[in-house]
Amino acid sequence: MMEGETLWASLPVPAFLVDGADRIAEVNPAAEIFLNASRRALAGAELGARLNTGGTDIGAALARVRQDQSPLFINDVALAPRGAEAPTECSLQLAPVAGDEAAVLVLVQMRRIAGKIGRSLDARSAARSAVGMAEMLAHEIKNPLAGITGAAQLLSMNLAGEDAALTDLIVAECRRIVALLDQVEQFGNLRPPRRRPANLHDLLDRARRSAELGFAAHMRFVEDYDPSLPETEVDPDQMIQVFLNLLKNAAEAAGPGGGTITLRSFYDHGLRRRRADGSLANLPLQVEIIDDGPGLPDDIAGQVFEPFVSGRENGTGLGLALVSKIVSEHDGLIAVDSAPGRTRFRLSLPKAQETRD
Repeated sequence: MMEGETLWASLPVPAFLVDGADRIAEVNPAAEIFLNASRRALAGAELGARLNTGGTDIGAALARVRQDQSPLFINDVALAPRGAEAPTECSLQLAPVAGDEAAVLVLVQMRRIAGKIGRSLDARSAARSAVGMAEMLAHEIKNPLAGITGAAQLLSMNLAGEDAALTDLIVAECRRIVALLDQVEQFGNLRPPRRRPANLHDLLDRARRSAELGFAAHMRFVEDYDPSLPETEVDPDQMIQVFLNLLKNAAEAAGPGGGTITLRSFYDHGLRRRRADGSLANLPLQVEIIDDGPGLPDDIAGQVFEPFVSGRENGTGLGLALVSKIVSEHDGLIAVDSAPGRTRFRLSLPKAQETRD
């Protein structure tokens, strides 16, 4: 068996190679088990017919990957293989195939994998448990840190020179740790969104102005807005937090030498996803935040929205995880494609009136 075939067969998650007609060209053994069908029986079948995505338009997702030639991540999809008694909560990762613009690789990451596939592999539950543990530790650590900070400040009142500098260092480091713990608590204590109609350009401009006065003062901004973009219905504060986190990520990637951040919006009949109440949301409003930095490290490019995954030294790995969480709770989707010199985060959101359909 060739090396590539060995790797394909060894993938621990269901994997599908889909052709330009959205038909299954190849599956790995895990996909055969998941669909309870043989490779021969699945070959040539339409992916959407064999894999009920419960409201997520898999055809539109495949078309977007082909058009953009960039990966797409879809969280919280209820997949129901034909004949299954109940759907399985999953995340989908779709990616273009090098050398074939029509082919798309589809990976299924199951939140609960049972039966023939083996023991439970609930990655998201594990992440939530880790966040819950971190929240508890954050609360417990803050109290002694406050005491250490206060003691250091009292000591500094009677010290001078190098000794005073050391106590100042203690205070500064304690405050830095508290700021990190605040991020952990913010991630775990995010309230449900309070939605109202909002203009995405207004929210982007507010985030940009805030960034220009602080962490992105060394960056150049370029705006490429669609002036006819209709309103969406979001929690303005939470969506500004999303934009600020993405802008901060772009500014930090550029380094002290600076670079360019492009803010782009456009309208595109794209994906649908199922809301928590079972209704469907179309996601035609597109916002892209693009930077010309070095790109995401290859080893984390497919996991940047997971908690505690960071490509920066001393990073918490919660900024993009918070972004993904907020966007998901607004019935939206977020995707990223990255290469040296260009990283693009793309948000897809519903129109305001469609949040009530």
